[in-house]
Amino acid sequence: MMKNQVNKTFWILFFILPGLLIVTIFIIAPLFMSMFNSMYSWVSIDRDRWVGFENFVKIFTKYPYQDRFFNAIGNNVQWFMTTMFVQNTIGLLFGYLLFKRIYGSEIFQRVFFIPVLFSVVAVGFLWGLYLNPNMGVVNRLLNDMGLGQWAMAWLGDEKLATPSIIAVNIWRWVGFPTLVFYAGFNSVPMETVEAAYIDGVGEWRLFWKIMFPLIMPAVTIITVLTLIGSLNVFEQVYTMAGLDGGPFYSTDTLGTLFYRTAFGGIDTGLPEIGIGSAIGVVIYVLTFGISAFSIVALRKREVEL
Repeated sequence: MMKNQVNKTFWILFFILPGLLIVTIFIIAPLFMSMFNSMYSWVSIDRDRWVGFENFVKIFTKYPYQDRFFNAIGNNVQWFMTTMFVQNTIGLLFGYLLFKRIYGSEIFQRVFFIPVLFSVVAVGFLWGLYLNPNMGVVNRLLNDMGLGQWAMAWLGDEKLATPSIIAVNIWRWVGFPTLVFYAGFNSVPMETVEAAYIDGVGEWRLFWKIMFPLIMPAVTIITVLTLIGSLNVFEQVYTMAGLDGGPFYSTDTLGTLFYRTAFGGIDTGLPEIGIGSAIGVVIYVLTFGISAFSIVALRKREVEL
């Protein structure tokens, strides 16, 4: 009996410890290092003196950090709202259409997911070329179709840059919520659907009153992942607009602000590791706090099958 218990404990540790070690090295340890470094005045390679929460005070109250920080948060909010209501709504619609077995649904299941497999760096650089105002494919197609008035400097206009990057990101990622929602719809017992049809329930009421409440676990997953992704946007902006969040910081996010501050500085031109670490801690706190709240709030709406 004791031997079996020892063997069971051994195998549990055997499978848990490697993952725990990776999480500790690449997530927990850097987090505590960032928290420690955020308490110091650290410019360039020299860690100077202990300043407590002064770096956090600078982020929220001192120019230019305050302006850059709240501008970046505003852009992150724009990312979340657009992704949540455009990408995930499209994914919900596509997932339902696949569930209804529309013509060609088996092919569409694969086609929708193909862009998700592409490298974010490759997608960013390619779409940066496609959206080039002078020799990009998008403007050339618009001109060829007689729609030259719609040809824009997509990444050079303050009002268009962020929506353009978000649109590319939606194109790349829409297949993911599509498949998650599709799996959610398939988990609904067919007896429930058949009973609704027998009772004369229309397609819209079937979807909104029966199907949607039953896939709330999928909605919870997608909402939380959208929150996490929107608060940690970096690669797409970096590859399409650069680290400076141009034009005029209109595409700047917390991710690019953190990188630019920690490794390039905002007002000194030198790496400001202390303030950059403080921004990193804020990103973590926001991500963890909002995600935890969303999980708790959405779990209350989940329906037991």
